[in-house]
Amino acid sequence: MTARAQPLTVTTAAAEQIKALLARREAPALGVRIGIRTKGCSGMSYTLEYADEKAPFDEEMEVDGVKVLIDPKATMFILGTEMDYVQDKLESGFVFRNPNEKGRCGCGESFHM
Repeated sequence: MTARAQPLTVTTAAAEQIKALLARREAPALGVRIGIRTKGCSGMSYTLEYADEKAPFDEEMEVDGVKVLIDPKATMFILGTEMDYVQDKLESGFVFRNPNEKGRCGCGESFHM
């Protein structure tokens, strides 16, 4: 049986930031859940939230000791995406580099495919 390719790549920087967030949370969490919602001028945006438990159809990945769950409604939109964490002088945050995006809105909050 061959291993199934992961729908999402999580960089070491993103995994380390997730670990730091989970460590600071008062209540223990299983990991984080990534999703997609309708938002912004381009149509969709990524969501990231604490996951206290695995939902029935969540895709589960483990990266550098961190559990990352993917909402089943988001899977087809994030195939091939890289999740990174970037920090510079002006801002810091998680960045999703999705090769399937056709465009982003001017403020960078939403995308379309």
